[in-house]
Amino acid sequence: MTRPPARRRDRHGRGLRGPLVPPGVPLSRSRAEQFDDLVLDAVEDIERRWERELAGVEFAVEDVPWVDHSSPDDVVLDADVLDDGSVPLARVLPGRREGGVEHAPRIIVYRRPLEIRAHDPEDLADLVRDVVVDQVAVLLGRDPEEIDPAG
Repeated sequence: MTRPPARRRDRHGRGLRGPLVPPGVPLSRSRAEQFDDLVLDAVEDIERRWERELAGVEFAVEDVPWVDHSSPDDVVLDADVLDDGSVPLARVLPGRREGGVEHAPRIIVYRRPLEIRAHDPEDLADLVRDVVVDQVAVLLGRDPEEIDPAG
């Protein structure tokens, strides 16, 4: 004999709860999405001036730097890593050819280390912009003041 399927209800019989904040309202965006927007804003500003030089460059956001702990040696940061007290904030991966496949240059910004260093949202926006400018300067082999004179 088969049982009828169990009816699922919430605890007080009032129906399922809806979202607390309607979509499109700033509160409905996660911190990660807000951080992505900060990086995108910084990149768009820089790309306006350096459009040709940055054509094909990929920009990415990762939560934290990935470290290979399988090596017993101390972690040594490459020259293409922007760090603060040995904690990477961002990284430039130059374009390369591997196995007949062309890999575009890539700038990776690490979200959590930057959020931890920022005192408030305005400070975070400034810090993200400074990091993106510094990494673009490394990639293009230029001075950061040349990349963003207003910064």
